[in-house]
Amino acid sequence: MQVSLETRDFAKYPFLKESQQFMLQNHESVDRFLQSSAGKVAIRYAVERVQRALSHAGQTIEIERIPLPSDSLGVRLEVSSYALARLLVSCGKERALIDRLTRYEALRACAFLEGEDDGKRAYVASQIGFSLGRLSLPVSRYVEITAAMREERWRLVNREVEDGNVAIEPLEAEELLKEQIRVTLLSQLPLDVPQSLCEEMAPYVSRIQDAFQQKMLEDFGEVEESCFPPCMQAIMSALSGGLNITHSGRFALTAFLHNIGMDGAQIIELYCRAPDFDVSKTQYQVEHISGRGGTGTEYTAPSCAAMRTLGLCVRPDAGCEKVNHPLNYYRSRKKGKKAKPN
Repeated sequence: MQVSLETRDFAKYPFLKESQQFMLQNHESVDRFLQSSAGKVAIRYAVERVQRALSHAGQTIEIERIPLPSDSLGVRLEVSSYALARLLVSCGKERALIDRLTRYEALRACAFLEGEDDGKRAYVASQIGFSLGRLSLPVSRYVEITAAMREERWRLVNREVEDGNVAIEPLEAEELLKEQIRVTLLSQLPLDVPQSLCEEMAPYVSRIQDAFQQKMLEDFGEVEESCFPPCMQAIMSALSGGLNITHSGRFALTAFLHNIGMDGAQIIELYCRAPDFDVSKTQYQVEHISGRGGTGTEYTAPSCAAMRTLGLCVRPDAGCEKVNHPLNYYRSRKKGKKAKPN
């Protein structure tokens, strides 16, 4: 499939091969480019790009707020900022940063795709391995795309499967396209960046990491066990009492603690209380769930619906009625506690 791409399209969809070819027309090395005046502008744009990814929490992006360059130089800088942003998060070696960037880029691309004609939409989708015209997906492809989609409706047991294909609705195709872009971009990271280049970009990487830590503090603040939802408090109490925790309970608690900002060493220390504690197995599990090992996927704590299905929703209180996720309960309690006068 061939379509006529405009120069501005390279800025909209910087992951396309045509966009990369456009950026590399001058065949300049990265370190040399960074020393140029254009490179200094592009690295600043890259830092801002990652910071936007960190601050964005919604499910949609208003493209009116995304300035698009109108000339070739501006487009080259925009595509360069995408490439440099990937280098920055790769040097940072923080899976959560990589995850935030790929989610943002997928949302950004889909926002632009909404305004394109059918031909261009289909072409961009095909370049990341997705066919917009199909109303079914092979089981293997469906499982790959939906692996991180936590809503019950995406679970394979809740889908119609026939002859090895999973039926999808037309409106679902848009959601799956966004996820396919994210999965594709995530699979390409982290990049194998030379140490010398990471050292050159260290000040910018440090700026991004500081912004990430600040964002975590804004979202959750210091970890306060008193604000945990009843389900997580119950698992913590079981640990403190020296009881063995089920696999699903360990997963839920570990993901929750990671999501609210507790580091791996602190989480492992909590499991020291368990009678079947094994440091090497616990370290492996914590690293796997937090995205530092295995496939590199960073997991989010199960939703309230999933916790009920797993039999982990216990002693729900009034606060539980207002939320659909343990993280939302924690945020709400933290905000309420902060708002109360001393």
